[in-house]
Amino acid sequence: MYVPSHFAMSEPALHSLLNRMGAADLITMTQDGLVATHLPLVYDDASHSLLGHVARTNDQWRRTPAGEALAIVHGPGGYITPTWYATKKEHGRTVPTWNYVTAHVYGDLIVHDEAEWVEALVRRLTDKHEKGREHPWGVDDAPAAYIAGQLRAIVGVQLRITRIEAKSKLSQNRSAADVDGVIAGLTADGHDEHARAVAEVR
Repeated sequence: MYVPSHFAMSEPALHSLLNRMGAADLITMTQDGLVATHLPLVYDDASHSLLGHVARTNDQWRRTPAGEALAIVHGPGGYITPTWYATKKEHGRTVPTWNYVTAHVYGDLIVHDEAEWVEALVRRLTDKHEKGREHPWGVDDAPAAYIAGQLRAIVGVQLRITRIEAKSKLSQNRSAADVDGVIAGLTADGHDEHARAVAEVR
């Protein structure tokens, strides 16, 4: 990934992105070419891995030989109109752009077909996404036999991270007045998460 120095992501920001991540695109090379699946993942700091699961009938896990795989993690981002820039009024030499936060996470893909591993992952993913709800759903809320059947229908995957390329393109190359305009414009349009991300890196 092309990462100019002013768009390089700090270690704390990268760690925050991985921990807040909901889903990512898992891309692997097979004998038939590249295959991609969008799936929920959780970052495991202890093993420096991304953990998730795919449907057993999704044969990406069978077709991927040992070797490097890639997960693309997306953070906040979106279209930036030049009308938000103070410099548009000054000289008009502005064009639209796209802000984004992303991490390309490379690693070795390990398949887990052990029931205990898969169940522990499902519980972890569920707890992560149900946290903060007034009445969180738990795996044990469903009948045990039903859950057992659901678990048999999925296969666990672990991307053991070997390297990460991360980029945070959030208007850092604009003037302070332009950044103010971007934050105000995003907020007015209801893109609060994107606006907060721009404010955090200013």
